[in-house]
Amino acid sequence: MSDASPPVIGIIGGSGLYQIDGLKDVAWKKVSSAFGEPSDELCFGTLEGQRVVFLPRHGRGHRIAPSNINFRANVDALKRSGVTDLLSLSAVGSLREDLPPGVFVVVDQFIDRTFAREKSFFGTGLVAHVSMAKPVCSRLGDAVMAACENLGVAARRGGTYLAMEGPQFSSLAESRLYRTWGCDVIGMTNMPEAKLAREAELCYATVAMVTDFDCWHPDHDAVTVDQVVSVLLGNAGKARGLVKQVTPLLGGHEGPCRQGCQRALDHAVITAPEARDAALAQKLSAVAGRVLNR
Repeated sequence: MSDASPPVIGIIGGSGLYQIDGLKDVAWKKVSSAFGEPSDELCFGTLEGQRVVFLPRHGRGHRIAPSNINFRANVDALKRSGVTDLLSLSAVGSLREDLPPGVFVVVDQFIDRTFAREKSFFGTGLVAHVSMAKPVCSRLGDAVMAACENLGVAARRGGTYLAMEGPQFSSLAESRLYRTWGCDVIGMTNMPEAKLAREAELCYATVAMVTDFDCWHPDHDAVTVDQVVSVLLGNAGKARGLVKQVTPLLGGHEGPCRQGCQRALDHAVITAPEARDAALAQKLSAVAGRVLNR
């Protein structure tokens, strides 16, 4: 994908978000990936005249647990489908009193505490190291905040997302520890997703939608499942409005990413050309073909 190509907006929907309102010319298609099966078919369409590709992270009907999501196949399939800008939406718990249920957090940092997932497209025979110092695209974050303001959605710019393995929620000791680390929200799905998006040279941003306070909060045990589900569904409704509002803002972008997301692999591949594993290089044709084929 050249820097001059028009944007294609990818949307990964988390818990409660399984469809996009207002999507036209809808077609669900199976997209093959060299890294296995994505969570579901991909939904292709247009929104406000802009090309959009949607993928429900857990599959339609929420069939796939966080640890079993094939994150590599998901990101690879989106890249193969032409996606340039990837907006991730996910339900989270809050680790801060001033981030109550219903607030959206446009995350800018992550702490990865997952341990049972494939975290890179690269490996033995073809090694690469990308920078994760600034793991999200500020341009996408700007657009999300503008869309939230237009919709009147309570949103905060910036925050650290603690990614835990799951599927169990954190213990009280863990929740208290993460607060001492300065974490803002906690979830199970944005890692290694953000790392893989960077390796795939996609502009990436996360909208973390707070459903409840994590167990550190003194009122946590008084919260019922019905209350959490109610907030989850309310957040999903706001998220659908956000997607409709933000898509034309992202679609109006021209030229290369100002943060360099689309050139993240320029100096990342370490393995000498003559030592590279040909089979792995072929698997990486969509993710890294720009740098491997030059």
